[in-house]
Amino acid sequence: MTQRTRTAGLLRRAAATSAALALSALATGCVPGTDRAAEPGEPSAAPTPKEALLAAVPHGTKGTFRFSGKDSSGTISGLVDPAGKGTEISTAVKDADLGFTTTISFRVVTEQTWMKVKFSNTKGLTGFPKLPDRWLRLERDRISDAESAPGYEGADVGNAGPLIEAATKVEEQADGRYAGTIDLTSGEAAKVLTDEEMAALAGKAAAVPFTAQVGADGNLASFAMQVPAAGSQKAYEYLVQYRDYGSAPKITAPAGSAVQDAPAAAYELLNG
Repeated sequence: MTQRTRTAGLLRRAAATSAALALSALATGCVPGTDRAAEPGEPSAAPTPKEALLAAVPHGTKGTFRFSGKDSSGTISGLVDPAGKGTEISTAVKDADLGFTTTISFRVVTEQTWMKVKFSNTKGLTGFPKLPDRWLRLERDRISDAESAPGYEGADVGNAGPLIEAATKVEEQADGRYAGTIDLTSGEAAKVLTDEEMAALAGKAAAVPFTAQVGADGNLASFAMQVPAAGSQKAYEYLVQYRDYGSAPKITAPAGSAVQDAPAAAYELLNG
């Protein structure tokens, strides 16, 4: 049996979709639409709800943090270390037909990526690659699909920035809560869902509802988008949660007996 491990969904999109929309503005302390400096003596305009929500998106100045999320393809969790340009992401995907679960983790420090893979609930099944229980150092030129080995792509691993930027309606509610609608056909937001999901949504993609929560510290705590049912795709929640800003551990390169060069079987798994 040859079974390709899916690293699609949030994991793939977290690596592939740039957070440049948020980073380019927020890294300098600005938010979209407010780049005009106030004249001396002129009071600064209060940010709109959309601008305030964008300002809460992780952009690398609040230290390390943890995150978790889910979408139609599975769940993810991990750490982000903006100062060290490091990310650790783990995702678990259950095979709908055979019942086994593949847990795959990536650790990234600057330009180097390591991978760890575990198969569970495999009783009665054969043909799984034999991989050591260590961090496997990957060589990018041996991977046919670069998205399978994500590099550091910025702090906004859940793509909250591009999605909020594409919001056509944002309302601020009580206690740091926000709600509105997103046009998934707009800009970078159009890359967040898979091509198949976007095609199935058709006209529904232009007004997808979302909610968000900003914590007392001013940082984004959660972002949830309610993707409607379309075609054979059931309705699902695209959810990303953030916590432990500034207190999560830093990410370091694995060393010693915990790491080895990836064997050929690891590349066969990634390359399908």
